[in-house]
Amino acid sequence: QVQLVESGGGLVQAGGSLRLSCAASGSIFSINVMAWYRQAPGKARELVATATSGGTTNYADSVKGRFTISRDNAKNTVYLQMNSLKPDDTAVYYCNVDGVVLRTWGPQPQSPYWGQGTQVTVSS
Repeated sequence: QVQLVESGGGLVQAGGSLRLSCAASGSIFSINVMAWYRQAPGKARELVATATSGGTTNYADSVKGRFTISRDNAKNTVYLQMNSLKPDDTAVYYCNVDGVVLRTWGPQPQSPYWGQGTQVTVSS
């Protein structure tokens, strides 16, 4: 019903920047929350940032002041601008959308959707 396609990952030196994008496709009317998670090797997946349809954003303490989440509701796309990257930011980054309302008379999604993940590697 909903597909998420992520892009923008890669290899960057410490102090550098990357911008991740995640486009949601399908018969989407609206999305309540769009978010980014990350999972480093051997660690649990953790929440990085969220953005609601109303414009509220939240960030993990570890990325506050360095990362910025934004969204384009017309395009059902969420972005993560990552500045001042550190080696500890190395992880697979996953897009997540929740509270999706479809343009259909059928059943509405009850669970969030996940992207396939994009690798971000920060070298020291």
